[in-house]
Amino acid sequence: MFKKGSKLYSIFTGTCPKCHEEPMFKNKNPYILTEALSMHETCSNCGTKYKIEPSFFYGSMYVSYAVGIAFATAAFVVSFFIFNASIHNVFIAIIATLIVFMPVILRLSRNIWINLFIHYDKNLAKK
Repeated sequence: MFKKGSKLYSIFTGTCPKCHEEPMFKNKNPYILTEALSMHETCSNCGTKYKIEPSFFYGSMYVSYAVGIAFATAAFVVSFFIFNASIHNVFIAIIATLIVFMPVILRLSRNIWINLFIHYDKNLAKK
């Protein structure tokens, strides 16, 4: 499903959208908050520049909203329908989910945003 060469592979692994070989983020762990959004300038394999223009990743805020809604919806479904929680507890579950997964949501949003503009090139992948 997430084979190299697909957009989903690059989005979920955080690898270069052009060659899918090198990680875009300097630290693989998104929960080291001081480095959560720290990215390499370019891919060491294919030379793709990640920051296409100044303030490029501001657009990922729009994607972050949608990804956050998806996480909140999942928290609602799990807490309300599976655990039969009260509305008050469902609200707490949604807020807790968004706080806990904030670094993951931020990275996923950046990965989705850059993959909208840069496409995979199989000729650049390591053999």
